[in-house]
Amino acid sequence: MSEQTVDIAIVGSGFAGLGAAVRLAGAGRDDFLILEKGESLGGTWRDNTYPGCACDVQSHLYSFSFAPNPNWTRLFARQPEIRAYLEDVADRYRLRDRIRFGADVRTVEWNGSRWTVGTADGAVVHARVVIWGTGPLHIPSVPEIDGLDSFEGTAFHSSRWDHGHDLRGKRVAVIGTGASAIQFVPQIQPQVASLTLFQRTAPWVLPKPDRDIPAVMRRIYRAAPVVQKATRAMVWARNELLVGGFRNPKRMKVIEKVARGYLDRRFAGRPDLKAKLTPDFTIGCKRILMSNDYYSSLAQPNADVVTEKVVKITPTGVVTADGVEHEVDTIIFGTGFKVGEGMAEGVAFTGRDGVKLDDVWVKGPEGLLGTTVAGFPNLFTMIGPNTGLGHSSMIYMIESQTSFILDALRVIDDAGATAIDTRRDRQDAFNARIQRRFDGTVWTSGGCASWYLDADGRNRTLWPGYTFDYRRRTRKVNPADHELVA
Repeated sequence: MSEQTVDIAIVGSGFAGLGAAVRLAGAGRDDFLILEKGESLGGTWRDNTYPGCACDVQSHLYSFSFAPNPNWTRLFARQPEIRAYLEDVADRYRLRDRIRFGADVRTVEWNGSRWTVGTADGAVVHARVVIWGTGPLHIPSVPEIDGLDSFEGTAFHSSRWDHGHDLRGKRVAVIGTGASAIQFVPQIQPQVASLTLFQRTAPWVLPKPDRDIPAVMRRIYRAAPVVQKATRAMVWARNELLVGGFRNPKRMKVIEKVARGYLDRRFAGRPDLKAKLTPDFTIGCKRILMSNDYYSSLAQPNADVVTEKVVKITPTGVVTADGVEHEVDTIIFGTGFKVGEGMAEGVAFTGRDGVKLDDVWVKGPEGLLGTTVAGFPNLFTMIGPNTGLGHSSMIYMIESQTSFILDALRVIDDAGATAIDTRRDRQDAFNARIQRRFDGTVWTSGGCASWYLDADGRNRTLWPGYTFDYRRRTRKVNPADHELVA
C-alpha cells in the first residue's frame, strides 16, 4: 500500500481541479497532488463523448481568464476542442507530473490536524488541505424502470456512450430531453431506422447563435490579446442581463416570445407535434436549451415523440402508461446526472468529532458560498451547493472560489493555525438568506419541477443572483464566518 504526504490534495482533473492547481502554483503553493479516478484528465469533457457534444456557453467565456485560447474555432466550442484546451492547460502549466491517475477516492477522514484520503486501490494520501474538484456532473442518473435489466438490446447513458454499437438501421428509444439529448438526437436521427423520443417534460429551446470564428479573427486574438479580453467581457456582461429575468419571471416573456416564434416556424403545418413540444411552464424555470436542428430532426418521418409516461421495459421494448409497447433494440438515456449526490455518493467523508457528511447532508447539501462545510475544516468544495448557473460560465465561479481558497490559506498561515472551519450558525444563516432570495424567482414560481429543486422544493443547486455578486463575496474570507483550529 502506497502512502504519501502533501500539503494540498486536489480531487478531480477537470476545470475545477486544474484551475485550482494553476492558481495554487502561481501563489507559490506548489506542494499539491491531483487525484484523478480516470486514466486521463478532463472531467466531464473527457466522459461525455456523445455525438454532437458541445458547450452551451460561449467559448471565450468558457475558459480560464488566465489562459485565454485565441484559437477557438466556434463561438460555442465542441467537446473535442474543449478537452484539447484542458490538455493544453495541463501541459502549459506543467501539471501532468502532479496528477495521479486511477486514484478513485473512497474515504476522506479528518484526524485532528490533517486529512487522510484513501483510494479504492488501498493507497493513502495525507494532506493538510483537500480541494474537492469533481463537480456535480459526473454520476449518471439512470431512472429506475421496472424490467430494465431484462432488456435484450443495448442500453447506455449518454455520458457513457457506446461507440462500438452501430446505430445504423436500429430502432432507437431516447429517454429524456435534457441538454445532452438536445445535442445527440439530431446527430443520430439520420442514421437510425426509427427514433422514439420519450419525453416527460418539453424543454424550452432557443436557436443557438453558433458559427465558425473566422481565421482572421483568430489571428487578431493572437496578435492583440486585449481584443479577445474585451470580447470575453462583452459576452459576460450580456449574459448577466438574464439574471433580472430569472429573478422577475414577468421579464421572461420577451425571451419566451422568441422561443414560441421558433416553435411556430419549425412546426408550421404540424400542430400535433408543436403541441407535444410546447412547454407548460415559464421559460427559465428549467434549464433553457439551445439547438438549431433538434426540432427539425423530430419532424422527420422516422422520428416520433411519445409523451406518455414510461412504466416498464421488456426484453424487446418500452411500455408506456397507455399500455403500448414500443419495440426497440437500443435505449439511450439522456437523463442527466445525480447533481445533488455528485460530491458525496460512494465517498465516506468524516469530519471533526467523527461527523459524517452523509448525515450532515441527509436532507440535502449545504455549505457556505458553496465552498466550505461546517465541521469539515480545510475541506473546500469546488462547484459546491448553490453555485450553479443558468446563464453564464461555471469557469467564472471556479475562479472566484479559488480566490476564496487562497485567502483562506493565507488566513490560516498568518494566524499560525492548523485549519479553518466554518461556523455552523453562520452557515445556517447564509443558507436561510439564499433560500429567501429564491422566493418569487422563475425557478420557484415558474410552474415546473426541475432538477434544480430537491424533494422539499429547496433550490440547493443554483446561485440566485449575479456572478459579480458571488465574486465580491468570495474575494476575501470573512473572519466572522469561521473559526481557526489550533
